Amino acid sequence: MAMDKLSLKNRILNELSARGFGVSTTDPNGNNWLDKFAEAIASAIIDEIQQNARAVGTDSNGDSHNLNIV
Repeated sequence: MAMDKLSLKNRILNELSARGFGVSTTDPNGNNWLDKFAEAIASAIIDEIQQNARAVGTDSNGDSHNLNIV
């Protein structure tokens, strides 16, 4: 399954909401800072994993191979 920044952002917002944060509130200028915060965190997490994670799998012969993370 591919990693999805929007899906992770929504999961972060759901977790914040479950812990009592007002995720749909805006400041006097109309900015929803928690939404922007969740988007930035999700983007950083996905980018870090895609750039630096390494997965190894084995084939039916037991030989290990590097796998792509998407």
